[in-house]
Amino acid sequence: MKYLGLAYYNPEKFAAMAPAEVQALVSQCPPLDEKMRATGKMLVSASLAEPKDWVTLRPRGGKPQITDGPYTEAKEMVGGMFIIEADNRDEALRLAAMHPAATLGEAGGWGVELIPLDFFLG
Repeated sequence: MKYLGLAYYNPEKFAAMAPAEVQALVSQCPPLDEKMRATGKMLVSASLAEPKDWVTLRPRGGKPQITDGPYTEAKEMVGGMFIIEADNRDEALRLAAMHPAATLGEAGGWGVELIPLDFFLG
């Protein structure tokens, strides 16, 4: 089964961190990302651009209406995503727990939401 992992952060908390704290945190991410890749179970992994660069499309009168910014306003924003393949939920949780947002960044409000995918073309 495939799972989508959404890595969240709190922009206000993250912005309140000192630049040295941010650098120290971010420098710990590549080794954790590599540990996940080394399992052979990670299919896709990416960091997302800043929300100010996002675009939203919504249906209006049978045509897409394009607007700037995220679809929703929230205290937490998606900062990254990954797709893993796991034999079962327990394995998916073990793999997702390797992601930096699951183990680091408490001060920045980091966290991971793990979502089973019902249908996947890849």
